[in-house]
Amino acid sequence: MLQDTPPAAPTTTLDEVIVTAARLPPAAGEAAFSVIRLGEDTLSTATRLDEALASVPAVSLFRRTSSLAANPTTQGISLRAIAPSGAGRTLVTLDGVPLNDPFGGWVIWSQTPTESVESLDIVRGAGAGPYGAGALTGVIQLRERERGGVLDVSLAERGGARLAGSGGVDAGPMRLTGSALYETSDGYVPVRGPAAGAADTPLDLEAKSASLRADAPIGEAALSLRAAAYEEDRGSGLAGARSTASGHVLSATVARQAGADHAGWRLQAWRRESDFANTSVAVAADRATTTPANDQYETPATGWGLNAALRGRRESATGRRMEWEVGADARFNEGETRELFRYMAGAFTRDRIAGGEASVAGLYGEGALEAGPWLLAGGLRLDSWENQNGRRLERDLATGVPTLDETDPERSGEVVSARLAARRMIGGGWAARAAAYSGFRPATLNELHRPFRVGNDLTEANAGLVPETLQGVEAGLAFEGPLSAFGATLFWNRIEDAIVNVTVGEGPGTFPRAGFVPAGGVLRQRQNAGTIEATGVEINARQTVRGGLDLTGAVSVTDARVDGGAAAPQLTGLRPAQAPIWSASAGVDWRASEKLRLGARARYESKRFEDDLNSRVLGAAVTLDLRADWQVNDAAALWLAADNLFDAEVEVSETGTGVEGYGPPRLFSVGLRLAY
Repeated sequence: MLQDTPPAAPTTTLDEVIVTAARLPPAAGEAAFSVIRLGEDTLSTATRLDEALASVPAVSLFRRTSSLAANPTTQGISLRAIAPSGAGRTLVTLDGVPLNDPFGGWVIWSQTPTESVESLDIVRGAGAGPYGAGALTGVIQLRERERGGVLDVSLAERGGARLAGSGGVDAGPMRLTGSALYETSDGYVPVRGPAAGAADTPLDLEAKSASLRADAPIGEAALSLRAAAYEEDRGSGLAGARSTASGHVLSATVARQAGADHAGWRLQAWRRESDFANTSVAVAADRATTTPANDQYETPATGWGLNAALRGRRESATGRRMEWEVGADARFNEGETRELFRYMAGAFTRDRIAGGEASVAGLYGEGALEAGPWLLAGGLRLDSWENQNGRRLERDLATGVPTLDETDPERSGEVVSARLAARRMIGGGWAARAAAYSGFRPATLNELHRPFRVGNDLTEANAGLVPETLQGVEAGLAFEGPLSAFGATLFWNRIEDAIVNVTVGEGPGTFPRAGFVPAGGVLRQRQNAGTIEATGVEINARQTVRGGLDLTGAVSVTDARVDGGAAAPQLTGLRPAQAPIWSASAGVDWRASEKLRLGARARYESKRFEDDLNSRVLGAAVTLDLRADWQVNDAAALWLAADNLFDAEVEVSETGTGVEGYGPPRLFSVGLRLAY
């Protein structure tokens, strides 16, 4: 007797769980402001993040040199050529965590390789609302890669080599995403021609960084834990002058996306520790020798912060959509510089410890309403800042007796900032918008407490600095179509209590606190030097034509002027240091075949001034970069690049005696990129 076949076991279908990073999507109201997004296409052809950002004319480091050769103290980034600063007037975040150094405000760009970044948004204009302190001229928001992976290996002239990659793997209910970078270069000598002497040495570099992020679901929320570290060592272009920077960051984020029936939220905590060392030298008149001037052997600093946001949205039966967000954030920084100075008879004779603590905390509310062709957005913040425990102690090394012992009084205050914008779709892909905003940036610990030296020029700190504030208005017109895009923005900005390095004396001579300034050098001090007003226009365009050809172009024109008032009347009518009037870029991308892609990028910048008195002129410059990519298969591509193809001499610095320093000469590089 045959038995019946037993019934098959029931099949259970499990929904696929996609693990994502703990983050909230961009707020709906952002579209009403001046936002530029850089995606994979731009980031994949840039070796460094600051170079990718430079494709936008309104974005620049303090000097024209990229992070390939720039000293960390000049890697502060600013939006719009209002008044670039070594500390930077722009907040840079990675999934909400600030990347700005807790002591100096600059950004060590090697800590975040381009391969690890999925996309980024550049929000021009003061960042009230959710961004807060530091977003004086705007904010750059980086989003770390979630899916896929990439590995890039390259070799370049002058001993250049780079290995960088990012990727992830699923581990049960968790996803691990990591990135790593190693880069080295023998560098180039910034002073060229007959002006160069034996004291002029290459700007060599060795940089390393790594990060690991773990993402896991927690019910309907997501948890992200991230750890990262970086270290770099670089030459400063003069014999005996070098700098090192290192640090690590830890962060924890929990977030839940908003839904139709529930609010979204984010909780985040982070801690960053950094250290910086820098040796500076005095240069002989014939540039044949150098003499030690300062040994900043240690600058330990710690920053930590918390932020929280609650976001909700509602859609009415008539199609109106409203989104709101309320939140709070706080940041705390502490650090000090430890250094040796006053080099006499073959040895340093004094030491210095200077530093303190700074904090800022705020509450904010944001809202956006989309009704038909209109999008209205606005936000209001209240922040409290405080500088405390500031001290500067200088001692004679032989006797241990203090030669300067200052304790700075505690300073604090409140700042109210706001932003309001409206955008209207006017048909055919066109939109018009207008915005008004304000923001603020407290002085960094570096500006408050650390004097520094570059060659024979000295700059004194100022513990009495108050936050600088910005007010601005702008109007724009934009078009977005399947094959083309256009945008134009007209803006007016005003910075009050602008922090400026003001010239207060010339060498040779001995000055209180600063000491001896050699011939050809100047003494400057950081001061709240009146106001800076800037009026400008920004235009960008993109066009796709037949044959796989993409054309892009952008131009920025900014007329910025200083009113030094009673504090610095000698600056009235002058342009801020390092602020060009014109900057423009143009690009061509041609997909010549299924395998071959060719690209060219040109950048122009008008003259700028090295100093506050506009006495040292850095000439206009044009550079052209070329790149070719050959797609070997679905995963691998070979590429060849030529940066500064025509070997243009781009002036980036000038001493008091007229010796000019230049940016990178022509550089050929070749690489292999693997992606999945």
